[in-house]
Formats: sequence, structure tokens, C-alpha cells
Amino acid sequence: MGEVTTIVEVVARELLLFAAVGLLVGGLDDLLVDLLYVIRRLIKGPATPIRSYALPRPEQPGRMIVFTPAWDEAAVIGAMLSTALARFRHPDYRIYVGLYPNDPATIAAAADMAERDDRVRLVIGARDGPTTKADCLNTLWHALQHDIAVEGFRAKAIVLHDAEDVVHPDELAVFDSLIEERAVVQLPVLPLVVPGSRLVSGHYADEFAESHIKQLVVRTWIGAGMPLAGTGCALSPAMLGRIAASRGGDPFDATSLTEDYELGLRIAELGGEGLFARVADGTRGGVVAVRAYFPATLVAAVRQKARWMTGIALIGWDRTGWGRALAMGDHWWRLRDRRGPIAMLVLAAAYLGMTADALAVSIHWIAGTPLPPVDPGLRILFGVNALLLAWRLAVRMTFTGRAYGWREALWSLPRFVIGNFVALAAIPRALIRYIHVLRGGVPAWDKTSHHFPDLSPQS
Repeated sequence: MGEVTTIVEVVARELLLFAAVGLLVGGLDDLLVDLLYVIRRLIKGPATPIRSYALPRPEQPGRMIVFTPAWDEAAVIGAMLSTALARFRHPDYRIYVGLYPNDPATIAAAADMAERDDRVRLVIGARDGPTTKADCLNTLWHALQHDIAVEGFRAKAIVLHDAEDVVHPDELAVFDSLIEERAVVQLPVLPLVVPGSRLVSGHYADEFAESHIKQLVVRTWIGAGMPLAGTGCALSPAMLGRIAASRGGDPFDATSLTEDYELGLRIAELGGEGLFARVADGTRGGVVAVRAYFPATLVAAVRQKARWMTGIALIGWDRTGWGRALAMGDHWWRLRDRRGPIAMLVLAAAYLGMTADALAVSIHWIAGTPLPPVDPGLRILFGVNALLLAWRLAVRMTFTGRAYGWREALWSLPRFVIGNFVALAAIPRALIRYIHVLRGGVPAWDKTSHHFPDLSPQS
């Protein structure tokens, strides 16, 4: 029994030491972001919200173009298009829907809307699906270029939306005003909490609230490239044309699993100005934002997180490198983007270490032997990490509360654990997909099933 106890204690100590050091580094890294956010607020003063109705009037004419790629989206595409057509307050726009010839259900649902409104343009690609979202977007790009050549109109901005998005009425007007002289404008994304899935779907609300209220603001402030959310963003056709010219005619990289992330960094490398626009819509606490349901089950959430982890932290390292030389802020943030697998390894070590430690305590209790003393240095390390964790949870609650109210802020505490579990479970799937790509496999659109909300009057 004594030998077994010793082995368990050694395993617990080494795992906890490794985890404690890793958590300290990650905690200090996050704390630096928080400090930069506070410093920015002190320098610039309290933020005065821009009102959507007070934005400068657009000076440059042009049609607003909405790209919506859709694979296996028969359940949501009709409702999404119907809602967008009813909500958009803009005199000149067209929605391009990307479809696949082997997806008749989605084609039928989209065609029903196109028959009712000629602002919906269906584009059926030549290849069967699923390919990648970027490949579908390229098909839409070429259809747009054809229409411009035939009809002679000017596209002012290309807006990206997913097939499950709930659009904001003022969105196109905001883009029309702010895209001038800029390469890209990104709106906040506010995930909707799925009824009956407050823990799983709600953890996306917490993560996006912190990311789109604090992290993107700090990221752009220090000069790092702004990754796009893949939805709710407007792109300059001139910038997309410039990128397309360097890629043989396709502005979106069809081999990418996270084309939105890579496109934002590419635009920054080319010197394009990006703006993260948090615009008040005139309602109490309301902002012009994109809303949508995110995965509501653990299996679906793990699939989505695995795709993000594969595309950003694993394949993204190979594909995007470190960007501009000596751009230290950008390098630091790209390193943050890629820390996910290492952070999950640290977290796994922490959970295993706590399990081993609990086992060692149980063995001592059964045997009636005294517990070994805890090293003072390790005790201090644990104490510092406990303080950093408390701070992290307080910050998470603050930003969730700012976006969703105090009830969701309280729910963000248990959802913090759920988010960690989802990320841990996503690692094996991400590694398998990464190895598949390294061995020459072709990336495919590993999407999750979507649901469109039953919109209430206040949505």
C-alpha cells in the first residue's frame, strides 16, 4: 500500500505542478488583456456609443451585396431569407445564396423565396457538396462579377451571413456608412441562448460577449490583425478583388476550414483598415448585431469547437505564419489564438492531478496515515492561480452581464466549466482532422445542424 501511495502522490504532485505553471502563464496572459482594456478606457475616456441613426450619410453610391453560403440548410434558409427581406432597411441590396446541385431540399426552400422577391439570387455551384464554405463563397463571388458585367451596377460592400442568422434592421445602413475608406467592418455577434440548453448553448454567449466587447477592441487597438467572425461583416469589393488577383481569381481560400479568421489577418497584412463597430440601435442597451442559435448539444458543440481549433490553432499556424515582421502586438495575439491545444493540455493535467490527489488523500484516510506536507512554493502558486481564476470569472460575469443581463451573468459561472469540458473533448477530433489534412486529405464543410428561432416581437 505504501508504494502505491507514493506513486499516486508523485503523479499528483507532478501533474499539479505542470498545471499550476501553465495556468499561471495563461492567467497572466489574460490579465494583460484586461489591463490593456482598462488602460484604453482610461486614455480614451468612457465610450460614447455611436447611434445608428446618427451615422454619417453615405457619400459613395453602390449596391449592398449579401453572401449566404448554404449546404444542407433546408430547415433554416427560408426563414432566414424571409426575415432578412422583411427587416433590412436599405433601398438597394441583393442576397446571393450559394447552393449545391446535390442539395435539392435547400434549393427548393431558397427558390420559394426567390420566386417571391427578385432581390434573392440563387447561385448553384458546379460541384456537389459539401466542399468548404470558402469554396461556396468563391462561387458567389464569380456570380457577382458576372452580374456586374452584365447589369453594370456597382457593388459597394459584400456582407457575409450564415444561413441561420437573425439580421438587424439597421445592419446594411451601418455598413453603407462605415465601409467607405475601409477594407472591412465587423459587427458584434450575440449568440442566442437556446431554450432548454442554457449551459451548452449559453457558453457561446459568454465567450462572444467577452471577445466582442473586450478582446477585439484591445486587439485592434494594439495594431493586431482583426479576425472576422464569418458573419455580420462587410468587405470592400476592391480589397476582395485585390486578394482574388493574387489567388488566381478566388478571394476566399477554398482549402481553409476557417476562411473568416484567415481573411481578416490577410486584409491586415495588406494594409487594409478594419473596424469593429459597436453601434447602438436606439433601444435600451441594444446594439446593431448578428444573432443566431449556436450548438445546443455537447456533441454538436464539440464538433464546432474542433473545427475552430483545427483551422486556427493547428492548420492556421502552418497557413498564416506570423504575419508582418516586428509587429509584436500581432505576433502576441496570433500566439494567443494558437494556445488552445496547449491550454487544454494544461487543463487536462489539472483535472487528472486533482483526481490523483483526491485518490492519494482517500488512501491515507483508509490507511489512517498522515498526509504529507504541501511544498510552500506550490502552495503560493496555487494561491496565485486561485486569485487569477476568481478574477477571470468576475471578468466573464461582467461582460456577459453587460451583453445579456445579470441572470445570464450568474449562469456564466457553471458555463465556464462546460466550456472547458467542450474544449477538452474537442482536442482528439481536432488532432484527427489535422493529421488527415497533413496526410493530403481534402478539408470538407463539417457543419452542424442549425435551427432558426421562433422570433418574438422583441427579437
